[in-house]
Amino acid sequence: MFATNMDSARDVSGAQSTVLIPMRFVWPYGGRSVFLSGSFARRWSELVPMTPVEGCPTVFQAIYSVTPGIHQYKFFVDGEWRHDEHQPYANGEYGLVNTMVLATDPNFFQPNVAPEITPGTHMEEDTEAFRRLVQITDGTADAVPRMSEADLQGSRHRISVFLSTHTTYELLPESGKVVALDVDLPVKQAFHILHEQGIPMAPLWDFSRGQFVGVLSALDFILILRELGNHGSNLTEEELETHTIAAWKEGKAYLNGQIDGHGRALPRRLVHAGPYDNLKDVALKFLQNDVATVPIIHSSSEDGSFPQLLHLASLSGILKCICRYFRHCSSSLPILQAPIRALPVGTRVPEIGEPNRRPLAMLRPSASLSAALNLLVQAQVSSIPVVDDNDSLLDIYCRSDITALAKDRAYAHINLNEMTIQQALQLGQDSYSPFEQRSQRCQMCLRSDSLHKVMERLANPGVRRLVIVEAGSKRVEGIVSLSDVFKFLLG
Repeated sequence: MFATNMDSARDVSGAQSTVLIPMRFVWPYGGRSVFLSGSFARRWSELVPMTPVEGCPTVFQAIYSVTPGIHQYKFFVDGEWRHDEHQPYANGEYGLVNTMVLATDPNFFQPNVAPEITPGTHMEEDTEAFRRLVQITDGTADAVPRMSEADLQGSRHRISVFLSTHTTYELLPESGKVVALDVDLPVKQAFHILHEQGIPMAPLWDFSRGQFVGVLSALDFILILRELGNHGSNLTEEELETHTIAAWKEGKAYLNGQIDGHGRALPRRLVHAGPYDNLKDVALKFLQNDVATVPIIHSSSEDGSFPQLLHLASLSGILKCICRYFRHCSSSLPILQAPIRALPVGTRVPEIGEPNRRPLAMLRPSASLSAALNLLVQAQVSSIPVVDDNDSLLDIYCRSDITALAKDRAYAHINLNEMTIQQALQLGQDSYSPFEQRSQRCQMCLRSDSLHKVMERLANPGVRRLVIVEAGSKRVEGIVSLSDVFKFLLG
């Protein structure tokens, strides 16, 4: 799932100003023409048009991206400056203004800026009428169809039964290859292999133990590049020639505090499955362990010796099985016909006054690669939308894009603080095959798309998330990932 925790964003290489948080501003009190202005809108010099919500013409909304920090805003309604009395407000340089805080630090709290509120004569009535008319499902005001609890649970039950009665054996392709890496392989060589094979991760084989012991992923490469850029690091680029995967994994365990009482690194248990495990159990392994792949391993002996690596299972493979099974009877599952905007799936642009929601973060193409990598690691997300000055989607930077730096040892010749996201994406263009460019880059969906259509798109190989955009402008409104869909389907 594509949400960022801004409590973790304060260490983004001092580049807080490059992090953008899209917020949904709502004026639910009517008017003929409504505009938004604020300290974030070119320092009050810009009037942002607000548009009526579909099905509720007295409610106006606008999405505008702001940086972490303290902001003030107000509304220009039919030629008069107004503020929302039901949101925090204060008396400032521009009169009574609404206030908002996007925290970047756990100890950074919103100050007490709300004086005594004087209730409006008509606002409370209009707000109540608005709430009666509109079902608010995800913080987004929209006229959406209602779904009964019985339809929801019935659809989930049918999908659960299907997953429980089918095994991972059905995920195995008729032919294909699976790449595994020996833990004694130098890290540098390992990432060259990932790049050359066009894969973001690979299982690790320990010859001395005769077992698969872990996975080397793009996240490891990101952590290594950040370590190389750390002036206090003991790891140098030359040492990557001999620094083995096993040594890196042990050092990573020490960095994460994963050590036993004797100061030895604790090996992380490999999350895997057998060919006859049911699909529901495997899907739960993905969600509970927050992993992107689960190796399918088979051993004919009781002690698990001589294991065979059959396949690398993914949530997209399981989702493809669901879509194939229910393709001709999807109308009998009400949950699949509902538009994505009506369901609590994915990360959406939050409304003002929703402090408990994790905001969605975006970056401009000019942001540094270092800022992007730090945000990926600290916010624990797999991708970040890249937008233009109008917040329209240009591209998306993913963890797996980092393997492009393995080509011709590009990582040895760049400065993470000086290279921009745009330059990093351009560097990777030559690394993608035509298939990868079609299947992985910048996949989008609309808020009106049905869950079934979203699932069909996510079931394509290589697609792990869809960016929800506004029709026409392509303004980013949210992200829905494979794990988001499965969390919802499995309840």
